[in-house]
Amino acid sequence: MFGWEFPPHILGGLGTASYGLTEGMWQCGDMEIDFVIPKPWGDENRSFANIIGASQVPIVWRDVNREYVQERIGKVMSPDLYFDLRNHIYADFNYMHTNDLGCIEFSGRYPDNLLEEINNYSICAGVIARTLDFDVIHSHDWLTYPAGIHAKKVTGKPFVIHVHATDFDRSRGKVNPTVFGIELDGMHHADHIITVSNLTRQTVIEKYGIDPAKVTTVHNAVTPLSDELLNVEVTKPKEKIVTFLGRITMQKGPEYFVEAAAKVLKNNHNVRFVMAGSGDMRENKFMKCSRRAMCTSCPRFRSPLESPRLRRCRWEYRQSSPSRADVPRF
Repeated sequence: MFGWEFPPHILGGLGTASYGLTEGMWQCGDMEIDFVIPKPWGDENRSFANIIGASQVPIVWRDVNREYVQERIGKVMSPDLYFDLRNHIYADFNYMHTNDLGCIEFSGRYPDNLLEEINNYSICAGVIARTLDFDVIHSHDWLTYPAGIHAKKVTGKPFVIHVHATDFDRSRGKVNPTVFGIELDGMHHADHIITVSNLTRQTVIEKYGIDPAKVTTVHNAVTPLSDELLNVEVTKPKEKIVTFLGRITMQKGPEYFVEAAAKVLKNNHNVRFVMAGSGDMRENKFMKCSRRAMCTSCPRFRSPLESPRLRRCRWEYRQSSPSRADVPRF
């Protein structure tokens, strides 16, 4: 599997979905999964997947001994795998900037040079594909499609792409032509396409011209809450609480939330609107003015992932990605 995020270091839903799918597949039995991400941190759960960091994959030969490799990257990759990968470097990449182990450094995030990192990731995928033995190639979202295509060309193995979202979803129709091109290339090379909803499936068929027989919907699963969380005692507040919990980005439609809040608060002041999350719209002018005007008493959290206080809250309603259905839902 090729992915871009893996818990606990996540920036959105992609890492969480990849984690759940990987764990679920492993629980089916008789399956080994290698999960490649740009940059592992060493604290990932490796009980059901072998985490491989592209940032530890050598693309340039370096004359280093086992002790040095163990000292440098032993926390995230075994020296044996490093040397095995080094034996499968397939081209002269000395022109590229690499570190003392002959590896490319990755940010592990979504940097300004994201397209460069995607290309570098696909170079590392070529080394991995020549080294490991596997049966199926599975790429999560457009960032890893080039890597999957490279692996397929090297091995001829079946290639499946997992469409968590298309650029039509992320941009509300104002697609980035470069991203669209990468997505289309991945869909054409894929032997099969998995989408997370029927709506996304229709987008793939209608906007990208893909044969419907090639596209299957597999909905994301839900992990039941633990007894510990279910049994948390909370004091029910006097006022109703409406919560926006997620990324504050255009795709999630946070402006619908504040517009709905304005309408509700005109008629009912016994309601508190809570926004928890981060994203590029968090500090834009519209959101700032709306929050000042309507939600000055609302608690503010830096991030839902960093807010134990939020986990103890009880809310009556929540908003869920209204921009995908074009109506706010509570």
